[in-house]
Amino acid sequence: MNAMPYTQSLLLNGKAVGYHARAAPPTVTMPRLKAMISGAIAGFLDVAFNFNTQALLDDNLLGQLHDIGWKMVMLGDETWIKLFPGLFTRQDGVSSFYVKDTVEVDYNVSRHLEGELAATDWDLLILHYLGLDHVGHIGGRHSPLMVPKLKEMDEVIEKLDMAIIHHHKCNKRTLLMVVSDHGMTDGGNHGGSSDEETDSMSLFIGLDCKVPDYASLSYNSISQVDMAPTLALLLGVPIPKNNVGILIRGIFDSLTDRHCLRALELNSWQLLRLLKAHVPGFSCRNSMSRDANHEGLEDRKCNGSIEEKLCCLLSKASSFHYSWKLQKNSSVISDGMISLEMTVEAYYQFLETASDWLSRKTTEKPVNLLASGIAVMFVSFAILLWGLLNLCKEFPVLQKNTSYQGEAYTNWWHLDEIFALMGIMGHVLSLSASSMVEEEQYTWHFLASGLYFVFLRKAFQRVPKETISRSSVQEKKDSLKPTKHEFLRKDNGGYLKILSILLVLILGRILRGWHQGGVNWTHLPDVSKWLEHAGSLTLKSSQVASVIFVVGLGSLSLFLRSQRSLIYATAQIGIFVSGFLVVLYIMEYQHEGASAYGGILIARMIYGFLGFTVLITAIASPWIIPKSNPFTGSVTSIEVNKWSFHLEINNCTYLVGSTYVICWCLLQLLLQQPINAVPVVLLLMQLLGSLSYFSIATVNHKKWVEVASLYFLGMTGHFGLGNSNTLATVDVAGAYIGLSSHSTFLSGILALIITYASLLLFLPSTILLPMKDFRHKSSPPNAPMGSFLKSSIGMACLMPLVMNSIVLISFTFILLLMRNHLFVWSVFSPKYLYVCANTVSVYIGVSFVAATGAYTCLVFFMRSKLLRLRGHG
Repeated sequence: MNAMPYTQSLLLNGKAVGYHARAAPPTVTMPRLKAMISGAIAGFLDVAFNFNTQALLDDNLLGQLHDIGWKMVMLGDETWIKLFPGLFTRQDGVSSFYVKDTVEVDYNVSRHLEGELAATDWDLLILHYLGLDHVGHIGGRHSPLMVPKLKEMDEVIEKLDMAIIHHHKCNKRTLLMVVSDHGMTDGGNHGGSSDEETDSMSLFIGLDCKVPDYASLSYNSISQVDMAPTLALLLGVPIPKNNVGILIRGIFDSLTDRHCLRALELNSWQLLRLLKAHVPGFSCRNSMSRDANHEGLEDRKCNGSIEEKLCCLLSKASSFHYSWKLQKNSSVISDGMISLEMTVEAYYQFLETASDWLSRKTTEKPVNLLASGIAVMFVSFAILLWGLLNLCKEFPVLQKNTSYQGEAYTNWWHLDEIFALMGIMGHVLSLSASSMVEEEQYTWHFLASGLYFVFLRKAFQRVPKETISRSSVQEKKDSLKPTKHEFLRKDNGGYLKILSILLVLILGRILRGWHQGGVNWTHLPDVSKWLEHAGSLTLKSSQVASVIFVVGLGSLSLFLRSQRSLIYATAQIGIFVSGFLVVLYIMEYQHEGASAYGGILIARMIYGFLGFTVLITAIASPWIIPKSNPFTGSVTSIEVNKWSFHLEINNCTYLVGSTYVICWCLLQLLLQQPINAVPVVLLLMQLLGSLSYFSIATVNHKKWVEVASLYFLGMTGHFGLGNSNTLATVDVAGAYIGLSSHSTFLSGILALIITYASLLLFLPSTILLPMKDFRHKSSPPNAPMGSFLKSSIGMACLMPLVMNSIVLISFTFILLLMRNHLFVWSVFSPKYLYVCANTVSVYIGVSFVAATGAYTCLVFFMRSKLLRLRGHG
């Protein structure tokens, strides 16, 4: 409050009444406005509608005022205009989603202020300033822009209050109400249910209230929906019929006792009608009785069912009210007189109980619709599972004659397979507990590290065997395989496997300590908090070093596999140019704001170069690799060259996959918050360590286990980047990098890219998993294209889809069971939004793998036929 001295003086001098208004989740603008104007509880589906606001058709305060002829003017957030179309005499809206703008959005409101305050043709003036919210999104609660913006708002309040004083001199009573639709976390985000996000402000200026002192008032707490009935009765219109709020204590102190009790009575009648609408057969015939015999009412205990309790409380309040009126009209004084305070308290007991029950009842979900959705999801899951099981049955056909360095393929379940399967089931079961949903990151950290510890155990067990049998077995294998473009490395002693696994585990532990995620432990120290306090120079240095490392690593990976082809050079040039532009953006434009023209231009150039590099590599590489005809020579050489042909396909997918991975990391270094630059590099190193381990010739895991391990790492990285199951961790500011104005579609895509950066890194990289099934001469020499596609991309596509379907169906069923749970809106509903977004991300990643694999194989098989025809010709 030190930044708002005038507002503080109003509170200290008793000229204003202030409250902490509790906002129900989701704490985003549109549902909060609906709650304040209609008094109804919004649903979590309104989070989606927040980006595409529709007209509010329910009974509401503005509609009531418009019906009695009030003229209304609205300036600021265009959400008001979309919610209440046609109600405003004048309006000038601005987009609330372009969070990079902290100046123009407020100037566009203030520039009308002088003219509107001098005008006499309006009854209600709405000013919605967005600058504070945008400052929070950009720099957090403690941003250096926060204090100047608060002072600017204080000056606006002072100007409005001076206008109110002038109106009072002209015998015109005016109410000034200052409210915030939601709070914000320390990081400046909102949408969840934490105390920081749900704590909003409600300030009444111009009421003649009996205010004791500022200190006590600052701790008054109300619900945000309480504003609707309070304003309705203050302004003389009916309370909206779907309102679940109650009259704010202290606001009606300036009225006579009779009028104050009448207001409470009207609020009680309105809630009673709503109760009857929601509970068929609900009736309180004697609740509004006018029984003057109030003996024993003070001690009456209202117990039983909720209907009986509500009827008892209402009957008690009505009897008190009627007795009080009789006493006012009588000159007889008795010891058992009903006081005003007793009557008011009796009314509030009923109002608070009814409001609390209705708040839960009015947000019930359509059970039939959810059940139908579960049925459709189950059918989809059954189809996917059937395909996966058939694929698992076909794999032994391709692998049964293959020995991996002396270890024959078996159908027995191994420890890694049991752990992966039990981990998936355990994660699903954990989603039924609200605390496990809030701290889900610990589940994924355990699953990922546990599975890689199982890999490590197996690697240590294999070292003695491989040391003994390496020489004799390897000599035989070398005679059957070409060595010119060998992709699968020989294992010299098995120690490379151990080093690769240890790298993944160590990096995972560092990543786990980077952010204190979840809900309960965010206040604890972590690496990201230390970096934020280290200063901008340290952050920029870490970002630039991360970009250089990613570019260098990407260039090295392409150079080691280079075939002196134009496509390799094109990919390397695209990576170098993109990396340079990312560094330029970080150094010159990151702290100036992405709304600057130069920053927008550089960001768009980065998008263009990265997209072009991946696209041209994916399209052109199958036509360029290989250059020679693999189908020449004797029958024996043809069989060997078939293996070479499969390796060339692997080389092609390696090029496309590696280019995608490097470009994706560069994109994240542009979009992610500066403190997440190093975690992006850690995720890349984890990915490379995993692929290095799986590509070793003696590593023998089933393909679905390898895919599941990458999925585990992807989800671990999702939380390692600071994400959680609350909407407050969605980086809204990053979703406008490169945009000059608000676009729901483009900013939504960028928000998805930022939030699911890790999963969309690991899932497409499954195309880089080595195709060991065609590694030996004993593999079917005439394997059809379908079999090849199944072995190369079938498992990489089906396994993530099945895992995601299990979670989607299970959590939908859990949400159905938990629809009346205390934390359904604060925990389970936002998690379900994340599950849906996760489903979209999985399908995007799988589509990339399927499209790349199918296109590459199709082009290679077409070229093989053309080469055969030329050979016969």
